[in-house]
Amino acid sequence: MEQKLPLPPFTLETAIKKVQLAEDAWNSQDPERVSLAYTIDTEWRNRSEFVNGRKEVVKFLTGKWQKELSYKLKKELWAFMDNRIAVRFEYEYHNKEGQWFRAYGNENWEFDENGLMRKRYASINDLAIKEEDRRL
Repeated sequence: MEQKLPLPPFTLETAIKKVQLAEDAWNSQDPERVSLAYTIDTEWRNRSEFVNGRKEVVKFLTGKWQKELSYKLKKELWAFMDNRIAVRFEYEYHNKEGQWFRAYGNENWEFDENGLMRKRYASINDLAIKEEDRRL
């Protein structure tokens, strides 16, 4: 059986570790690597898109990082309990025209007993910024 440490139920220390592992994986911009943190039948809501299963996660992330160039993400633990974690995040990227953006959002995560994320609900807002206003 696949496991992704740390496993629930989460403590403050293991929840922070889980968030950092997610940040590191997403910053790799490797859709296959990122997808391995999710259950085979994972369910996502990302803005107005619904993604179901690892194959769709890979497809979604491949398209995302083809459009969101020079992507850099920072996640922060907001709350946790048992097998759930809430995070706030921001990331920056530019499009192919060179316009920079900062995206702000919140995610709610639910994990199975093996530490794989089975549900991810993300609310995200993008703000156009000047390159010199980048923080990440």
